[in-house]
Amino acid sequence: MFMIVWLMQKPIRRGVVGNTLMVEELGRRKVNDGDLYVIRFYNRLDEEKKGEIACATAGETRKWMEAFDQARQQAEYELSQGSTRNRLNVEDEIDLDGHRPRVRRYAHDLKKLIRIGHGPETLVRRSSNLGKHQRPSEFTEGDAADAVEAHEWRCVRTVNGVRIFEDVSDHKPLSKTVLVKAVGVVDASPDTVFEVVLNLDRLRRYEWDSFTGDLELVDSLNGHSDVVYGSYDPRSLSSHKLMCCSYRWQSKRDFIFSRQWFRGQDGTYTILQFPAIHKKRPKKSGYRRIKISPSSWEIRNLRGLAGSRGHRCLVTHMLEIDSGGWFKWKCYQSSKFEKSIPYALLNQVSGLKAYISANPALTCESSTTLVDTKTSDISGSISEFEDADDAEEFYDAIAADSSSSSDDDEDDSDAELDSKGQRVKLKNVSWAIASLALKAKKAMDANNELDHSVDPVNLDSSEFCGSMQKGKGESDSNCWTSPSGAGFKIRGKTYLKDSAKVAGGDPLLKLIAVDWFTLETPRSKVALHPKCLVQSEAGKNLPFILIVNLQVPAKPNYSLVLYYAADRPVNKNSLLGRFIDGNDAFRDARFKLIPSIVHGYWMVKRAVGSKACLLGKAVSCNYLRQDNFLEIDVDIGSSSVAKSIIGLVLGYVTSLVVDLAILIEGREEKELPEYILGTVRLNKVRLDTAVPLEN
Repeated sequence: MFMIVWLMQKPIRRGVVGNTLMVEELGRRKVNDGDLYVIRFYNRLDEEKKGEIACATAGETRKWMEAFDQARQQAEYELSQGSTRNRLNVEDEIDLDGHRPRVRRYAHDLKKLIRIGHGPETLVRRSSNLGKHQRPSEFTEGDAADAVEAHEWRCVRTVNGVRIFEDVSDHKPLSKTVLVKAVGVVDASPDTVFEVVLNLDRLRRYEWDSFTGDLELVDSLNGHSDVVYGSYDPRSLSSHKLMCCSYRWQSKRDFIFSRQWFRGQDGTYTILQFPAIHKKRPKKSGYRRIKISPSSWEIRNLRGLAGSRGHRCLVTHMLEIDSGGWFKWKCYQSSKFEKSIPYALLNQVSGLKAYISANPALTCESSTTLVDTKTSDISGSISEFEDADDAEEFYDAIAADSSSSSDDDEDDSDAELDSKGQRVKLKNVSWAIASLALKAKKAMDANNELDHSVDPVNLDSSEFCGSMQKGKGESDSNCWTSPSGAGFKIRGKTYLKDSAKVAGGDPLLKLIAVDWFTLETPRSKVALHPKCLVQSEAGKNLPFILIVNLQVPAKPNYSLVLYYAADRPVNKNSLLGRFIDGNDAFRDARFKLIPSIVHGYWMVKRAVGSKACLLGKAVSCNYLRQDNFLEIDVDIGSSSVAKSIIGLVLGYVTSLVVDLAILIEGREEKELPEYILGTVRLNKVRLDTAVPLEN
């Protein structure tokens, strides 16, 4: 468990949280006619213990997430090494109204509390002992994809410092469309660029967006998606042939599109834009409704790369357009394309780059953070901060510079409300965290995961039968196969020095069966079902089985259950052995999945991505260790972002070929190079072939 304490002159919230803490971005929320970015934190074992934090900017949200994660990892390491783990009471993990003396008592024998900032904007900037065992955030896996790129991009033009590419992989001469993208480097943080792109303020968009400047919010679907209406004057454009639909010349054009956005674990923002319809915006007289082609934004951090100074990010805007006008412009520099809607959309990157350069104030970071007081009734005293007649859910907590914090630790007085009894303004906010010393472990042979002194057993997949059939060739559909790991990039031996990744090898474990179930409600502990493969005589005779139960939220729910087997016993002291018999905190911090859409709609590829994901950070994972198996139940529905992405995938699943690789993240030199634990290829799966799982 770790301790994160709010130290201030008049504290309103403080608490002790442990390794069962889950932190989720809920996205944007309207509060008093303004947009706030909300984080939810809860105990995965008891979701009644929960709370919310609202931030003024996406950047603050990211820093809160990083701060929680840094504290959690740092404490997990320390608590796994000594007797400190017994000093903390799990039942009081998220007691947000706990008294400071009790908090201090929980912290007994921990290192001295160190003030590391004047607010969340500086919380993760100071170095800590954690860096001795983990790569700094500047060198996390944000440099490239973790799966081999299916596209082949060729630069065809550079316009205003922005490169324009086309996808030339498997291009068909008679194809009516082509995938293109504009790529530029912007001197700002990804958080700043993300907020500029998402902002609908007309006066601001007029300064950089020549096409979609007039936008209105139609509907907020959730914190990560909305529907937007826009219009434009076609007199500024003369060529409309490149759009997906044809139409007559009229005075005005309008359109509707939906947006979905999310931030990856490496800090990369992705925004997906789809054409849409909405009952609140029917067609109106004098306007011609057009359908804008789907497009996507990717905003990736470049901080930490050699030669870079300050905040920089790589902005990519991708869309699919008519191929006819594109090839004429590319080959003959036709001026018609330069007056088309796709060209205006591609030029948004140039406008964004120039707009941010001309407005340095945009890169100034806000320091306002709001704390939700409407958490569960863990103790009755929380109610003193609430007003039943006030719809506002958050109190202001404004971080101000403070030259001294010596009085903070000694002031145990309660927060005072203003004259209306509704809000409290806090200054001289300091954020403190338990600084825990990290100790080096004894080196271990990372290449000796299985016990080679024992003769291997024969893993014949024909002896194990799952509800999804195994494919015999690439042309088969609604089936699974197990590809090699060559299509995935994993950390190499020298990763801690040069961040180099290498192609994966053959999986350590063999995929022996796949089950495809349909259920009314999500089901965990599938291995205990009497008809499960693990309960068969053949399954009981295997040295070890890893079961990955991917719980897919839908109507009805689905479960994709993967069974991986080892032909030898697992060495107890190996990385895999420590993962199998370790605690849930260690498993959450290390279990990694790499997705790759081999074939399928490009927008689905952009949504899913190809970056490695630590599943325990992204969604709730539950573990069952018994006999000769370990089951990992991955609740995809526990994250609103993951649920949204999987909903998009299910809409195209019958045309998708999806590769997945699972592995245990290597963080120390003795754990490198990484190895692929297991793989699976899902070839054009049909939802209606899922079989019911009996109770």
